[in-house]
Amino acid sequence: MSTTATSDRPRGLRFNPKVFAIAVVASLVLGALLGWIAKTTDAKWLVTTLDTIGSIFTSLLTFTVLPLIFTAIVVGINSLRSVGGGRTAARLGGKTALWFALTSLIAVLIGLGLGAVFQPGRGLVIEPDPEKLASIGQKTQGSWLDLVTGLVPENLVKAFAEGETLQVVFVALLVGAASYSLGDKAAPFVDFSRSAFEVIQRVLGWIIRLAPIGTLGLIGNAVATYGNEFFAPLLKLIAAVYVACLLVLFVVYPVLLRFVGKVSPATFFAKTWTVLQFAFVSRSSSATLPMSRQAAENLGVDRSYANFAVPLATTTKMDGCAAIYPAIGSMFIANLFGIQLGITQYLTIIAVAVFGAIATAGVTGWFTMLTLTLAALGFPPEVVAVGIAIAYAVDPILDMMRTATNVAGQIVVPVVVARTEDLIDDEVLAAPSAPPLLENNSTRLASA
Repeated sequence: MSTTATSDRPRGLRFNPKVFAIAVVASLVLGALLGWIAKTTDAKWLVTTLDTIGSIFTSLLTFTVLPLIFTAIVVGINSLRSVGGGRTAARLGGKTALWFALTSLIAVLIGLGLGAVFQPGRGLVIEPDPEKLASIGQKTQGSWLDLVTGLVPENLVKAFAEGETLQVVFVALLVGAASYSLGDKAAPFVDFSRSAFEVIQRVLGWIIRLAPIGTLGLIGNAVATYGNEFFAPLLKLIAAVYVACLLVLFVVYPVLLRFVGKVSPATFFAKTWTVLQFAFVSRSSSATLPMSRQAAENLGVDRSYANFAVPLATTTKMDGCAAIYPAIGSMFIANLFGIQLGITQYLTIIAVAVFGAIATAGVTGWFTMLTLTLAALGFPPEVVAVGIAIAYAVDPILDMMRTATNVAGQIVVPVVVARTEDLIDDEVLAAPSAPPLLENNSTRLASA
């Protein structure tokens, strides 16, 4: 398969991520200051200005939501074709995907548990439109029959025009499965969908460039409207994500390594710590890919399997971005809008985390997975865009921990599967090895 991996951030962001992160945080602080000034001085013109800036930013995000969901699912399902190649490859691919799903299940359950403990977003209710809020409540409290009957659209155009996200997801799954089954006959359509996805990602990247300005408007208007109480939900969101990721990173993975992979967690972290540090700072699984693959080899994983499993994991296995964060982020946004989630919605979050990443293999990232999860919950594009835009204010802080967790899992699963297939060289595992260097391994990965 191709060793080109997608970034954890929307494509099109070709500028310095550190500078961008600083700009977003600075906008958060400046927006809060302007909001406080507007609230204390009763400057309605400033409130209107901040609200307009935030509304334009969320509107720009809104129109990308449904096309992103549709094309991501169609392209993702068809990208699974690359996992073939003989019985051995099929067995390895199947076992690897099974462990991806199992660890994602554990991660999303931890995310839901920490979300229930921290309750991010609770105590502050944003009401953009009472009618839309009421319609969301009806969707989340409906029966299974209501869910099933509401999946089938009268026509595709109407589903897109009226923002029926669940219907768009349903149609995308049907179209993706049909195009997959047709093989070469559907190649032109798949190529078109892939190109459309790239175009949407590029447009989204341009929109995200405006995040510092959008953050200023959204946070400023929120502070002007709700006061200092707006920051508590964001702090709880950060705390919940970090604690959940730390549990997966330092409890779940070591247990799997010790009892299934027969690898000492101390040895694992000794040989991957430099990789995890780079992932934390760079906030990109794809940039860390050469180091991740070399780290798997240093842990004794057969090189040919590492060349297959680690790149696949880089585009599919994201416990931080595709399991923990969508779970906690969905609860955060639901709490912000006063939406009560029931058992059906929690099961939906779990299903999307376990199967959604596989269904969108090759295009998985926090934005795609959170958008897909919120869509599956029946939230309209407007609420999805507003919720994500608010969470984006602290995304640079969240993304560091999410990415480190992603990368750790992308190495752990190949180690575990390799052990079950007798593809680990214990002499290499026991031998000391120099930390994998990005400069030395980029060329090796390209030629592998």
